[in-house]
Amino acid sequence: MKTSITRRHFLRATGATLALPFLESLARAAAPVPPRRMLAIMTNMGVMPRYFFPEKSGPDYGSTPYLDLIKAHRDRFTVFSGVSHPGVDGNHSSERSFLSCAPHPGASNFKNSISLDQFAAEQIGAQTRFGSLVLSVGRDHMGTPSTTRDGVQLPAERNPSALYRRLFVQGTPQEIERSIDDLRNGGSILDFVRDEARSLEKGLPARDKERLDQYFTSVRELEQRLQHAESWERKPKPIVQAPMPKDIPSDTEVETQTNLMYDTMRLALETDSTRIITIYLGPLLITPNIPGVKNQTHALTHHGNDESKIAELKKIEEAQFRSLARLLDGLTSVKEANGTLLDNTMLLYGSNLSNANSHDTTNLPIIFAGGGFKHGQHLAFDKKNNKPLANLFVTMLQRMGIESDKFASSTGTMSEI
Repeated sequence: MKTSITRRHFLRATGATLALPFLESLARAAAPVPPRRMLAIMTNMGVMPRYFFPEKSGPDYGSTPYLDLIKAHRDRFTVFSGVSHPGVDGNHSSERSFLSCAPHPGASNFKNSISLDQFAAEQIGAQTRFGSLVLSVGRDHMGTPSTTRDGVQLPAERNPSALYRRLFVQGTPQEIERSIDDLRNGGSILDFVRDEARSLEKGLPARDKERLDQYFTSVRELEQRLQHAESWERKPKPIVQAPMPKDIPSDTEVETQTNLMYDTMRLALETDSTRIITIYLGPLLITPNIPGVKNQTHALTHHGNDESKIAELKKIEEAQFRSLARLLDGLTSVKEANGTLLDNTMLLYGSNLSNANSHDTTNLPIIFAGGGFKHGQHLAFDKKNNKPLANLFVTMLQRMGIESDKFASSTGTMSEI
């Protein structure tokens, strides 16, 4: 009979206080705990409510056409209705605030705040090669929802091949040294610019001093990113079996583009290259290569209840949910010590708009999957007095091990999951 020995049993039996030698049986018993991850997906053109929201709440909710496409994972996700960001209005401008919750994004004096992903990256980003990844598919409309503490939008990588190279292609020794030199030169330039700005600080009025403080905050953030990048530059990148994806130049093949980016994202999480990813699914400015679709996305979202346009838009949104199903398949296929990659990855999928035809920024369509939560239900909150979506953000931060009981407009946690 084979006996499994744990370190605790061994110590108790011997009363030993000395360090133990390496024993294979102990190593097998003490398998590492997989890290927690966070993945946020935002589509900026809403989701047609009639095909997304179930009528009934609770665990025995009836499915809908869009949810049918991901039904294989029904017990791994929760559908939310009656959630939104208080004070976030501004029609399409609301996409700026999807992850920051900053109010009135359409106002002329709007200033954004830090987004959920970047708040998390500040706390745990140094643990991986990339503190976070900001990605996009389709065309930018108002930029990504990922913003720094100073409210500055982060640019997105939109080519799967370029992302793959950043993650897995090791440079030559000469290329690595050049990269390090470039990073150090960047730091030197920041030192010079900061010193020049300091010389202007005396005698400035209060409003200008506030702007200068914001500038110094941005400089410090950039310095930290440069130092983090240099510390990882000489460490070997992970080796994966998957070949480099081939980029698709035409946006008409949006479903294939999305699938390629999702596959590369999964590899990034699987290799622990990052634990935080945000991806922006932008509008299609040309007609996608989807059977039965004759118009581009933005025009179709303003369908005016024309059933022929609604039918076309449904086909585009179905393609998005097919890609989501593929991503969920991929995350559940990767086995980890305590389950699957999805069990340790929180996946937030949703939009800044519910019904894009009316530019409605309340009752947002939200799916929350994975992460080890109690799923398989439809959580339906008050459609007139929505629950803050930021409550879910606080819950996500806490699951990442970040001690935070408040984020933006939150009033607590999402205790229902």
